[in-house]
Amino acid sequence: MSQLIFAQHTFRLLAAAAQNPFSNYFSKLTDPSRNPFRGLYQLNSFDLAIMIPYFLVLVILAAYGMHRYYLVYAFFKYRHNVPGPPPAVTDWPKVTIQLPIYNERYVIERLVEAVARFDYPRELLDVQVLDDSTDETHEVARACVERYQALGFPIHYLHRTDRTGYKAGALAEGLLSAKGEFVAIFDADFLPSPDFLRCTIPYFTDPKIGMVQGRWTYLNRHYSALTEVETILLDGHFVMEHGARSRSNSFFNFNGTAGVWRRNVIDEAGGWQHDTLTEDTDLSYRAQLIGWKFLYLPDIECASELPVEMNAFKAQQARWAKGLMQTAKKILPRVLRSQESAQIKAEAVFHLTANISYPFMVVLSTLLLPAMIVRFYQGWFQMLFIDLPLFIASSCSISGFYLTSQRVLYPKTWKRSILYMPFVMAVGIGLSVRNAKAVLEAIFGVKSEFVRTPKFKIDGQGGTWEKKLYRNRSGWMPYLEIALGLYFAATIVYSIQNENYATAPFLFLFVWGFLYTGVMSVAQGWIERLRFGVPPSATSAEARASASGAPGF
Repeated sequence: MSQLIFAQHTFRLLAAAAQNPFSNYFSKLTDPSRNPFRGLYQLNSFDLAIMIPYFLVLVILAAYGMHRYYLVYAFFKYRHNVPGPPPAVTDWPKVTIQLPIYNERYVIERLVEAVARFDYPRELLDVQVLDDSTDETHEVARACVERYQALGFPIHYLHRTDRTGYKAGALAEGLLSAKGEFVAIFDADFLPSPDFLRCTIPYFTDPKIGMVQGRWTYLNRHYSALTEVETILLDGHFVMEHGARSRSNSFFNFNGTAGVWRRNVIDEAGGWQHDTLTEDTDLSYRAQLIGWKFLYLPDIECASELPVEMNAFKAQQARWAKGLMQTAKKILPRVLRSQESAQIKAEAVFHLTANISYPFMVVLSTLLLPAMIVRFYQGWFQMLFIDLPLFIASSCSISGFYLTSQRVLYPKTWKRSILYMPFVMAVGIGLSVRNAKAVLEAIFGVKSEFVRTPKFKIDGQGGTWEKKLYRNRSGWMPYLEIALGLYFAATIVYSIQNENYATAPFLFLFVWGFLYTGVMSVAQGWIERLRFGVPPSATSAEARASASGAPGF
């Protein structure tokens, strides 16, 4: 009797399991006899129209994903190829410090005060405030310079009313009157430590060194989830990318700030040019192509302020994406024709074209659901051994890349960064539409203004930006992002209704990414419009980023 009861109970459990949609779905995946298209499915032209671009995009994204794995490998393989302590300096050279600014009323005094605290012989300093401002910043900056001049500090104020060349033009004009053998550059949102020059200048005793780059740190990392994500992204660039490239003797770029140049290197390489939006990367490659060596010093830190507003962050990322692609068009042919090694050429290709992944991500986002459905009915075996490895190569490399940088920098607390990895992935997806547009503009030669990133003097978790000047117009792009987020939410519903559960996690990242960036842009735009006491004429149209060669997602 007990055996009969046990059999009935087991039968009921099996029957319930058979009705469970997940069990039913798994059974369809693993049991060929339950495939509803068994014996009926035939590859047709529609499926080919989906699958050919789908696999082409996946292979390209996987290639850039594998390159991220290579950077991690190179970082550790060449870990002993790091600069040692420099020789002692007895005869310190004269250094010009250039501070390019444009409408930086909140942070210019903070920057000048930081430079005035430099532990370097005052008579060997030549400080230039290169001001292109069109608002009251020029009054604040001029008064600040005059105050320090009265104290005997060697600082000069240069104001341009013609912004030809933007930042590159300002730097080039400053060089006309520069007195230093070396040139240090700091953007308005940076706070160099007093010993910055004493730590960097000694490395130039090697006559082959043309530029020394320090590592950025961040004053407001913990201000919001957005600044946490920005920190992780930039740490990946400075730790893994710069670290791997410098250790393996590949080309890497000056980041536009927190670095020191040998003055004659700038001249020999052709000077500052403004035909790209990343003039720093452009000059870096030109200098290294004529034989100069660059040095990256991760232990020399320079604090900076991260963008706290979504529209400013998106404008910054779009400028970097467009600028690097412009530099690729300009410089890569010269690199490939040079006598440099195959390793240097390959690394230059991956470095300068990394942002091409954004247009491909947009294509993938439109193909993901139909491709997953087609692949499901073609058989789970193919998905497991073809699609899955490509997805892992293209997407999982992102988490591994950035988590490794966090572990290197913060060996005791790096695990907290795991919580932000979904945000990093989602934000990368959310930026794809805006950055894809920027990359395509670069490819097709569409010119645009060198725009700035507003700085609000926000340190730590304190401070606010809502009632300060410099509004960023979000435009129509956030509404497209929101529409895409809603579209992918509908595709999740559709995939679940059709028991295609494997697509849901990937689709959810697209929902999260597009809705997060879109809603934040629109919401912050409305907050700025509702501010009181800020005249519309005092606001700027968009945000200009400090120069960098930061990585794509």
